[in-house]
Parts: sequence; structure tokens; C-alpha cells
Amino acid sequence: MDYNSMKAIIEGLLFVVGDEGIDVKQLSTIIEVDRNEVEDIICDMQGDYKREKRGMQIVQFGDTYQLATLPEHALYFERLVASPNHSTLSQPGLETLAIVAYKQPITKIEIEEIRGVRSERPINKLISKGLIKEVGRMETVGRPILYGTTKEFLDYFGLKSLDELPPPPDFSNLEEDESLLLFT
Repeated sequence: MDYNSMKAIIEGLLFVVGDEGIDVKQLSTIIEVDRNEVEDIICDMQGDYKREKRGMQIVQFGDTYQLATLPEHALYFERLVASPNHSTLSQPGLETLAIVAYKQPITKIEIEEIRGVRSERPINKLISKGLIKEVGRMETVGRPILYGTTKEFLDYFGLKSLDELPPPPDFSNLEEDESLLLFT
């Protein structure tokens, strides 16, 4: 694998892992290159980003690296967050919100079991939008957080109470139906 390909792969991996970041050991294992070479490549990439005055940077926290925006552009990101178009909900957000609305109070683990994927990001976005909140703790080992909807949720969807929610869809045959779609 050539040097530029390794840079492109590392950049893609940094993008995919998002704000969780990825450590040098894992990068080294994934691209099958010595740890020191990975660190040299990342150092070179950091220089490329600065020289080219790119809108992203690679930051390091201990042995972990992640892509991040530049602090001097924070004003523009704040404008994006405040813009009306940014207030729409993503598909993962809508799925998570529907689960919370119909199953509340519910834990993150229960949400993830229903969705079949990690749900930390949609939960955090829904909390930041004020549509869900922590409503307590489950009385089990680890005392996981219970989530429920807010008054803002009701306002957002024009509801007076949760009783006005339409009946939940029947998902009992979902797995069976999805498997049939794979073979048609």
C-alpha cells in the first residue's frame, strides 16, 4: 500500500469514528502498519491540513486521534446550529424519539436493543433539542438512566398529551418481513 493510500485510509477512519476518536494501536492493526509509521503519517497529515488551510484538523488526546473543526470557525458552526434548517430531525433521531415516546421511561440499552444500533448520538441530539430528558434511574445494577419525552416534544408535534399519539405500529413481523425483502 502506498503512502498516499495510507493517508486516505487514516483520514476515512478518523471520519468514521467521529468524536470517539481512534487510538494508534487500533489504526496500526487496521492498516497493518507499524505504530511509529502511523504516528509519522498522522503528523504529516496534520502538517498538510495546516499548510492547505483546511477546515479540519487532526487532534490528539493521549494515544487517541480524532478529526475536529478549527476553533477559529466556531462562529459559523454556532450559526449552523441556530439556523432553522438545522432543527429538522435525522432518521436515527426520529427512530429514537418514537421509541422513547412509546416506551418511556426507557434506558439507552433498551433503545439500542430495539433499533439494533448504537444510539448515544441520537439520544444526545434529542436531549440538546429538548425533546427528551432524563426522567430517573432504573433500580438495577448500574442504575441506568431512564429517558422520557418533554413538554417541548409535545409542542414540537402539536400534542396536548401523550394520549394523542397515534397507536404504535405493529413490529412483531418486522424481522420476518425484512428477511423476505432480502430474497425478492
